[in-house]
Amino acid sequence: MVQSPSPPKAAPRPRNGNIFGRIVLVLLLIVVVAAGAWGLGALNRKDAAPLGPPPFLVPIQDVSPGEAAPGNAAAPGTPQDANPLTDWATRVASKTDIPRRALHAYASADLAMQREFPACRISWATLAGIGRIESHHGNINGAKLQDNGLPSRPIIGIPLDGAPGVKAIHDTDGGRLDGDTTWDRAVGPMQFIPGTWNRWAKRAAGDGQPADPQNIDDAALTAANYLCGGGARDLGTGQGWWAAVLTYNNSVEYGQNVFSGADAYARASTPQ
Repeated sequence: MVQSPSPPKAAPRPRNGNIFGRIVLVLLLIVVVAAGAWGLGALNRKDAAPLGPPPFLVPIQDVSPGEAAPGNAAAPGTPQDANPLTDWATRVASKTDIPRRALHAYASADLAMQREFPACRISWATLAGIGRIESHHGNINGAKLQDNGLPSRPIIGIPLDGAPGVKAIHDTDGGRLDGDTTWDRAVGPMQFIPGTWNRWAKRAAGDGQPADPQNIDDAALTAANYLCGGGARDLGTGQGWWAAVLTYNNSVEYGQNVFSGADAYARASTPQ
């Protein structure tokens, strides 16, 4: 049998071409990975840039009721001497999460109580500790504390209708303060129940106008008056401080939160 001639063999392809192609492919992969990493880093840097300084940290202290009062925090100057108070508020605001306008209200209430009930020894830091929890110093749920002492929108709490975890308090003010004619609601930066507000309210301006629970000055002064119990309490002691704060909210956890905030504010305000 005659065999057909074998087809001619193809010329071998040069190996250098395969190596070159592989090098190009590797280089392309390196470029793609590097570009992706750079882009991700740029995105992260862009997202991180607007965050600014870290928030003011308040370590929660596991203090028992009556055990101690928060650290001492002296209010500056006198109510008649406005410049030291303004300078102090500006300095403390730069070290804490408290707006300068709220600090002015807390310190003014402290100074007013020093004149009226000096034995009470309430501190602006305790008022700030309460304001932090109740409304973050007038800045909660989209509200912003304004220069006139009022939040940009009224601060009104949930209806106290007896829902789980909520005390039932029927309307006591005809809806005048909270807009609810069925149930009471806590109002203002310091979150006063209308009935309590009507009993303890004080007008900070001394202009003869009725006190306004939405006004941070009136709210802070009324809170100080309420906590002092009309001069019956000494908040400079552990027993007196806890007795006062637990009348605001009868919860040990609440008291520990207020204590922790007040103590942190007191420490931050002390010149180093």
